[in-house]
Formats: sequence, structure tokens, C-alpha cells
Amino acid sequence: MNEISLFTDKDKTPDEEALRAGIGEKAYQQWVELCNYVLEQYPNGMAEWKFPGLKYGWSFSVRDKKRAIIYLLPRQQFFTVAFVFGQNATEKMLNGEFPLEIQSALSDAPKYAEGRGIRLPIS
Repeated sequence: MNEISLFTDKDKTPDEEALRAGIGEKAYQQWVELCNYVLEQYPNGMAEWKFPGLKYGWSFSVRDKKRAIIYLLPRQQFFTVAFVFGQNATEKMLNGEFPLEIQSALSDAPKYAEGRGIRLPIS
């Protein structure tokens, strides 16, 4: 799976038109629905594009004051959604009623100081 953003020009922040054309209409609608849902759950959330470097290109995130809630990574005709779960959230996910595929991905994810991260492709 391609881990480099669809958008790699540091001087050009992606806009809605480029995003829709790049990830495709179906994925774009899912992107919008997901962002809207997260922002409804976190009314003080801040949505922003970031360019961490040429190795990764542009990515989009919704953050609160403490942490990133969700990352959206645009790819050619799809996007990847990434989550990082702290210890408490990881335990709730592993013991909750979530799809086995997600629980397995989380269980198998490396453990870092900020938690465990999973990435799911959305097309």
C-alpha cells in the first residue's frame, strides 16, 4: 500500500476540488461524513492540513487540545484513516463489541508512548 500522500507539493495546501478528484467521489463522500461525525463528537476539534515533510506529503487531522483524534491520509482513489489509542482506549476497544478485524489490527499494532495506532483503507 502506498504510504505517500496523494499531495506532495509543500507550497500547495490541498483544496476540496483536488481532494475529491484525487481520492474519488465515493471516498470523498466518506471523508466528509467521517470528518463531520468527528467534529460533531468533538465540537472544539480543530481540522487542519499538515505537511510533515516530503517523505509523507500532506495529511489531514482533527485534533483537540491534547491530541489528534483522527488522521486522514489521501491516496490515489482512496484514503487511509488512522487512529492512535492510548492504554485505556486500547483496553476498551479490545474488550468491546468491535469488529474482529479492528481488534486484531489494534492488538497486533506496536506499542508506543502515545499508544497503539491502526490504519484502515477507505475506498
